[in-house]
Amino acid sequence: MNIVYDVKDKIATITLNRPEVANAQNAALLDELDAAWTAAADDPDVSVIVLRAEGKHFSAGHDLTGGGPRPDKITLEMVYEGEARRYLEYSLRWRNIPKPSIAAVQGRCIAGGLLLCWPCDLIIASQDAKFSDPVVMMGIGGVEYHGHTWELGPRKAKEILFTGRAVTAEEAEQTGMVNLVVPRDELDARTAEMAARIATMPPFALRQAKRAVNQTLDVQGFYAAIQSVFEIHQTGHGNALSVSGFPILAHLDEMKGKIGDR
Repeated sequence: MNIVYDVKDKIATITLNRPEVANAQNAALLDELDAAWTAAADDPDVSVIVLRAEGKHFSAGHDLTGGGPRPDKITLEMVYEGEARRYLEYSLRWRNIPKPSIAAVQGRCIAGGLLLCWPCDLIIASQDAKFSDPVVMMGIGGVEYHGHTWELGPRKAKEILFTGRAVTAEEAEQTGMVNLVVPRDELDARTAEMAARIATMPPFALRQAKRAVNQTLDVQGFYAAIQSVFEIHQTGHGNALSVSGFPILAHLDEMKGKIGDR
């Protein structure tokens, strides 16, 4: 079971449950995660959604080992279709679910991990949390759901992409990406406290408040930018395929060393 789902006191808690691989995301985990989000969205007894993770790290990103048989030939069409569904479409759908959501992030949140927490309305991070997107090392300009500029501002977004370095929880709070930074041992309790407070508010008013903020961002260009930059992301894959037949898996060991212990 890659995901644990629980509902109590109007709060749906979705827990990433692959701690042995730092909650790296394979296809099964993402499909189960989407099903959990959908269940929470459809449940009239749920007012708030909490996304959390078991183990030392929130998520080490996409599971580059794949977790299954590899095709003899990888095409750009194959990559595009899979990423459009499980990365771009899932993240946008979670962002637009008409209920408040909170991500509780600890440890490392790497690349694809950002696609899980950025769609949430609020992010509470432990003091040891670090956020990074080092995929420029792999010849790609950033992960599929390009929230970088919106979450961090243009210059900080360029810095973390150009250098591959991680942003600390405190830095993320200063940019507005993170709402609250708390001690690691208080993360779940403080998240539950925030969720419980929100759950006392009128559900329709919460829905309208969320829609107002998201619609404002979309009018400013968020949705169009996300779609456009996904196409830029795919040019990275196209270049990789043309140069060396898709080197991402070949660079897996090197990436692990540079990113650090999952």
